[in-house]
Parts: sequence; C-alpha cells; structure tokens
Amino acid sequence: MGLFGKKKRDSDSYEDDDYESGYSEEYEDYEDAGYDDESYGDDYGAPVAAGSDEQRTGPYDYDDVAELLDNVTDQRLDLGSVILPVPPGGQLQVEMTPDGAPQAVHLATEHGRITVAAYAAPKSPGQWRTVAADLAESLRKDGAQVSVETGPWGRELHAVTATADLRFIGVDGYRWMVRLVAAGPSGAAADGMPLVAAARAIMSETVVRRGADPLPVRDPLPVVLPAQLAEQLAAAHQAQVQAQQEQAAPQPQPVPTPQPVPQEPRRGSGGSAMQQLGLN
Repeated sequence: MGLFGKKKRDSDSYEDDDYESGYSEEYEDYEDAGYDDESYGDDYGAPVAAGSDEQRTGPYDYDDVAELLDNVTDQRLDLGSVILPVPPGGQLQVEMTPDGAPQAVHLATEHGRITVAAYAAPKSPGQWRTVAADLAESLRKDGAQVSVETGPWGRELHAVTATADLRFIGVDGYRWMVRLVAAGPSGAAADGMPLVAAARAIMSETVVRRGADPLPVRDPLPVVLPAQLAEQLAAAHQAQVQAQQEQAAPQPQPVPTPQPVPQEPRRGSGGSAMQQLGLN
C-alpha cells in the first residue's frame, strides 16, 4: 500500500489494450551498483480490469489527494506538474534549456536514471497506447530491440540499445498521461531487476497536477522547480553565461611602445663649412 493508501476506482477506470510500442532517446552508460528495493516495499499496485471493484495504488490525480499531501510534503519532490517520492540515495539532475529554463528533471539512482514527465491528454483513455506505438517504431528504426511486457499498469516497453537498457512505463489519467523512463546499463531494465522495482515504486506514488489550462494533446505539462533549487540553478546558469561571454569577448591587445628614432649627432658650430656639412 502506498503512502496515500488504496485509491478508489470509479466508472472511468482504464485498462490497456494490446499494442507494440517504444521510444527514441539517447542515454549515457551507468555503472552497476547495489540497490535496496526493500526500501520501497513490494506493493506496487496491480492491473485492474475495467468495471472491477478492486483498488490499486497511484499514480494519483492531485485533486484526489491534495489534502493527504500535507502529511508527506517533506518526503516528496514537487516539480509543479508532477510530485515524486525521492528514492533512498537518489540525486536530482536538472536538464536546462539554453535560456536557463528547466526542461527535464531526472532522479539518478544507484542502478540508473529515472525520469518522470506528465503530458496533456484527452478525457478518454488511450493516449499512452498511441504514444508508445510511435515510440516503438522510432526505437526500432534506430536499431533497438523492443519488446512489450506486462507490468502493474498494463503494457510496458523494454528496449535494448547499443549504449543502455530502457524501460518505459505509461499510465493514462483524466486529461493527463504520465510516462516514466528508466535507463541503466545492459540488463538493468529487465523485469525483476532493482531499477525496475524502483521505477514502479516511484510511479505508484507519483502525483500529477494537471491544472485547468487548455493544452494541445501530448504537450508536456510544465516543470516548476522548488524556489530554493530554482534560485541556485539560476545563479549557476548566470555565472556560466557570464564566463562564456568573457571567453568569447575579444581581448584588448597591448599597444606597442614607440621606439625613439636614432638621430645623427649634431655638429658643432665651429669648423669649416665643409666640416659642418659632413663632407670633410
């Protein structure tokens, strides 16, 4: 059971259909290390058929759990559109745009990197199925081996590339879709591995804050960093920009000191005219 307890299912319960899917994105290699999946427990939720009276864990809609969030604020990372649990030993990595705006936030764990992002979606379910099919095609064109597997929320994608193993977990919500990408070294994203257990645990406790603004389908929901972190990153970005400008600015060249022009020794007023003219 998650921190919020079991989530009630309503008449809009979703279930995944059969499909093929994948994703195209580059990831760095990661060193393999130990990971304690007992920190997450083993209750990641389970697939629930449409119309079933059973219950499951998240991801949650913010409006459904806003009051309960007050009790776990210090255990969560609020990124505006998504609110995430931070795994033990996890480190935050922020990807910035050239103008200094946050573009993506990653959780670096001992076994690899986990990235969670939310997107605008229609009220009816099914966006993850469509998106995943497009991603699978893209990955396969890049030479990756893509397989479709069943996870707690239905179908998941497992992709093996030349540089990393990837697992994609998607869940449809009400007017939103949330996608998690787990990336690690060879074999790390296989079912049953600690990275996958950590990824599913994070997804099961993720909260999506959709907001009321109309957005085109598939548009990413905005990432908003905590104030203190945003200030630190803004200062670091400004310092980096300033350093780059100083390096690119033309350096002033030293002005050479004029050298005195050697002059002929003056001749005395005495002597003959020939001697004064230097002819004698």
